[in-house]
Amino acid sequence: MKVSYYPGCSLHATGREYDESVKAVSRALQIELAEVDDWSCCGASSAHMTNFKLSVALPARNIIAAEKSDRDVMVPCAACFNRFKSAQHHLARDAKLRSEVESILGAKYAGTVKVRTPIDIIYNDVGKEKLAAAVTKPLTGLKPVSYYGCLLLRPPEICEFDDYENPYMLDTIMKSCGAEPKKWSYKTDCCGGSLTLGKTDIVIRLVDKLMKAAREAGANCVATACPVCFANLDTRPSEDVRLPAFYFTELIALALGTPGPESWFGMHNVDPRPLLKSLGIV
Repeated sequence: MKVSYYPGCSLHATGREYDESVKAVSRALQIELAEVDDWSCCGASSAHMTNFKLSVALPARNIIAAEKSDRDVMVPCAACFNRFKSAQHHLARDAKLRSEVESILGAKYAGTVKVRTPIDIIYNDVGKEKLAAAVTKPLTGLKPVSYYGCLLLRPPEICEFDDYENPYMLDTIMKSCGAEPKKWSYKTDCCGGSLTLGKTDIVIRLVDKLMKAAREAGANCVATACPVCFANLDTRPSEDVRLPAFYFTELIALALGTPGPESWFGMHNVDPRPLLKSLGIV
C-alpha cells in the first residue's frame, strides 16, 4: 500500500529512532511512504494554548499538502496525530473557520485525507496474520505493557482511535511478534507530557506510578507510540523502578530481522540490550 508520511518535528530530532524504525518496518511490510512535500510544524504542543485559529491553520497546511497525493497520511507522533485530527474536526463543523483558515493559507481544504497512525495501518491494513508470518526473530520472553498515553485516544470523538478506555491494537501487534503483552489498567494514564522540563517533579511522580504498575503486572518493558511519552518513560523514572522503554516499531523491526535496532537502542537512556540479550533476542 502507499501512504503519505508526516514525520513531524520530534521524529527528526529527539525521536529519530522512531522515524527510522517506522521506515524500516514500512519497507519490510511493503508500505510505501511518500513524505509530505514541504511539511511544517503542526503546532504541537503549544499552539492550541496560545491561539485557537493558529492551532487549526498549522496542521491544516500540512493536511492540504497531503491532499495533493490523495492518499491516507501516516502520522506517527501522537501529538501531531491529535492536532491533525482536531483540525479536521473543527474544519468539518465550522464553515466560517474553514473559510478563514483557507484565506490565511491561500489554499482550499478538501477534507479528503484520512489521518492515521502506524498502529492503525499495521493492525488494519497489514493485519496480524501477515505480520506474524513476516517474523523471523520472535520476541519470546519479552513481556511488554502497551502504553498509549493521552493523545492517541482523547478526545475519543475527535481521535476515533481504538477503544479509548481499553485499547487493544498494540497488544495484538506485540503478540503477533511473539511477545507476551501483559494486562494492566494504566494504558491511557498520563505521563506528564510536556511538563517534563517545567514541572519535572510531577512527571517523575507520574512516571514512577506507571513503572510500578507495569512491574506489578509482570512486565519487563514498556512499548509506546508517542515521542513525548517515550522521552518521559526513558529518562524520568526513579532508578529503583525503571524498565526499558521501546517505540513499538523498534520491537517490530527487531522481530522482522531488519537492520537498525542495535543503533536505535544505543540512543536510549535506559539501555534495553541487557534485557534482550538475557532473553536471547539479540
